[in-house]
Amino acid sequence: MAIGSGLGAQLGIAAESTYGTFVAPTKFIEFTKESLVLKKTTAQSAGIAAGRLLPLSSRRVVTQEEVSGSIDLEVTNKSMGLLLQALMGTSVTPVQQETTTAYLQTHTLADSFGKFLTIQKGVPLTTGTVTDKSFVGCKVVAAEFSCDIAGMLMATFEIDGKDCSESETLATASYSNMSPFHFGQMAVKAGTYSSETALDGIRKVSVKFERPQATDRFYAGQSGLKKEPIANDQVKITGSIEMDYVATTLDDLHTSDAATSLVWEFVGPTIETTYNETFRIVLPAIRIDEAPPTVEGFDVVKPTISFTGLFDGTNQPRIEYVSTDTAL
Repeated sequence: MAIGSGLGAQLGIAAESTYGTFVAPTKFIEFTKESLVLKKTTAQSAGIAAGRLLPLSSRRVVTQEEVSGSIDLEVTNKSMGLLLQALMGTSVTPVQQETTTAYLQTHTLADSFGKFLTIQKGVPLTTGTVTDKSFVGCKVVAAEFSCDIAGMLMATFEIDGKDCSESETLATASYSNMSPFHFGQMAVKAGTYSSETALDGIRKVSVKFERPQATDRFYAGQSGLKKEPIANDQVKITGSIEMDYVATTLDDLHTSDAATSLVWEFVGPTIETTYNETFRIVLPAIRIDEAPPTVEGFDVVKPTISFTGLFDGTNQPRIEYVSTDTAL
């Protein structure tokens, strides 16, 4: 029996080969909170019948079902690949680095059609019995990464799903020996693409990817369930950088509206030889939207720079992830 509280909860994920078809989870992620729920649309018959004061319970129908919610977690040195692939869209196979136990995943921005997950959560009753809720056809429609001074690298993945089943067998959770990326490992670089140099004074960074989708593809003959969402707008990449005003580098880019490449990375312990645990976001072109270095008192000036990620015409944004995971 599990503990009868959130301490006994679990989240397991697996890639699906067919949209909305359950696959038993084989990978389990540690999370800080989640809000995945089944949403249903109902219709109530309201026919007039002499003397009837309430609508008939037997004439309420469920016309549509879908899933929505989010997962908050610490970005760790293992088990992130499936979520990153569902976000970025490229089919990724980890590449062994020379003959070491380090494997590189390169998640380059691409159409995410065909990338969907089963997400199974176990929710404990107070008795310690863990109930199963298996969400199928789960697509990542947005994700935000953030790291504050002295904090962990955190991520929120926003999910759109097809349906929820409570009749699947709850998988037995098992966890890799993971460790989180954190502020002490963080660096921010800007400049010419592939030759970026480190910025000083950075205190906090956040980057958000939004994948607009047509999530309303409900058609006749589908039993009230949707077909796989399709991208219906361009990807939106936005972010912010909070810093001490130690240099005018980013402020000058705001003034000129010139583009710069931005690299935000976390480099952890060595896996083997020269290969380290790494989480890196590469945005080949950003433009600074706001960079107000305002003086608000006696303290050090701390502007917050907001930016938009754009296409430089050649290089797509990507997330690089180096771990010991040999498969997603």
